[in-house]
Amino acid sequence: MKFTSINEYISTLPENAQKAMGEIIAAIKDVVPDAEEHISYNMPAFKVNGEYFVHFSAWKNHIGMYPIPAGNEAFQKQIEQYRSAKSSLNFPLDKPMPIKLIEKVIKFRIAENLKSAKVKSK
Repeated sequence: MKFTSINEYISTLPENAQKAMGEIIAAIKDVVPDAEEHISYNMPAFKVNGEYFVHFSAWKNHIGMYPIPAGNEAFQKQIEQYRSAKSSLNFPLDKPMPIKLIEKVIKFRIAENLKSAKVKSK
């Protein structure tokens, strides 16, 4: 199925994944109120200033978040338990979503995008 909106994507998920995705989306909108919702690679994604800063996907046992920011050493230690691959985090559906950490990840991604935009404009 090819999704056309985040709400359509979420409507196809089991209840626990719908709840988790709702919490994540609310956190994104709290941190970046002007974030634009999109579907990219057939998964929920968000843009700000024309640049994607995060993608999410629901799996059987977790929510995946892509890509993860570099951040500092302390940040890397905080996300270590959720790291799945080089550029993704997995948040288990059988545990509360780590919203404060997700907000921190979003802030790091926005900062990376702004830094990248400055480099591109030079």
